[in-house]
Amino acid sequence: MAEKKKILYVVEAMGGGVFTYIVELANALSDKYEVYIAYATRKQTPQNYKEYFKDSVHLIEVKNFTRSVKSTQNLKAFFEIKKIARKIKPDIIHLHSSKAGALGRWAFNGRKIPLFYTPHGYSFLMKSVNKKKRFIFKMIERFCALRDCVTISCSRGEHKETKKMTSKAIYIDNGINTKSLQKMLVKVAREENKKFTVFTLGRICYQKNPKLFNEVAKKLPDVRFVWIGDGELREELTADNIEITGWVNRRKALSYAVSADAFVLTSLWEGLPMSLLEAMYMEKLCVVSNVIGNRDVIKNEKNGFVCNSADEFAEKIKYIESNDCSVMVENAKKDVMERYNTAVMAEKYDKIYRLRLERS
Repeated sequence: MAEKKKILYVVEAMGGGVFTYIVELANALSDKYEVYIAYATRKQTPQNYKEYFKDSVHLIEVKNFTRSVKSTQNLKAFFEIKKIARKIKPDIIHLHSSKAGALGRWAFNGRKIPLFYTPHGYSFLMKSVNKKKRFIFKMIERFCALRDCVTISCSRGEHKETKKMTSKAIYIDNGINTKSLQKMLVKVAREENKKFTVFTLGRICYQKNPKLFNEVAKKLPDVRFVWIGDGELREELTADNIEITGWVNRRKALSYAVSADAFVLTSLWEGLPMSLLEAMYMEKLCVVSNVIGNRDVIKNEKNGFVCNSADEFAEKIKYIESNDCSVMVENAKKDVMERYNTAVMAEKYDKIYRLRLERS
């Protein structure tokens, strides 16, 4: 039997959707490749994160990967990931998120070892930072794009941004593990809600736009709004009809989700949100903000609704409450099964990796 090729994933921010993505991709490919993950944890990383990975996946913590912008810290991380790579001797290196992408594209030579980079949402698209910083982030991305590296975006919108910087660009849609999710859903208790209920899921932070979520809730006082999660901006959720669950375990979060009638995502920017894909699979009609990631998945009035204002969100939620939207719900679930699932995602990555290895 031929020896498995080695993949090294370098993941600076293993939390939230990036964590879910890495877990699913690493586990799916671990039968065909020897998978190593050089990573750093975040507040959103589950405490038992190692249990999410198959035993065959090798985890290596990068001590110097932090949110710090200090050049000395970044330099230490630069040499640390180079040291890890020298020890592992990978056949493929795949960088994830902005900092890993910036450091890794200069730490490694894509001509010697096939090199890939996935942004998971470009920093220069984040509205939480001022225009000057966004300009700097964009210049860094353009400078790094000169390296011999293929950028694999998670959505069509992100791919369009990549194409402005480099021709070495492809995209593979994010996916969820539908088999694993279905197994969990069978065990989840469904609550009976007296009121029409909509939900969202994630950290209550600037990106997720709790201010808009709150504004929509105030326009619909007879609708129950549930925010599954917690965060630094929870005080912005002041409407009487909003329930904040706090951070709960996976099963409890799914219980809230399956018991609701619709899913709302008011984000200011996204990569390709896992929470949205899971809601589509759970047959919850999705009402989302008109930003990259969201609008790449949701096609207005075909498999959900895309909105530009609080009034539009309120209008669509009222429409869902009083109309049969089963066709849109069916279309959304079909999209997940055919396009946005880990089996399809892993197969595409495997094909790209093998084609690149054949040429090297």
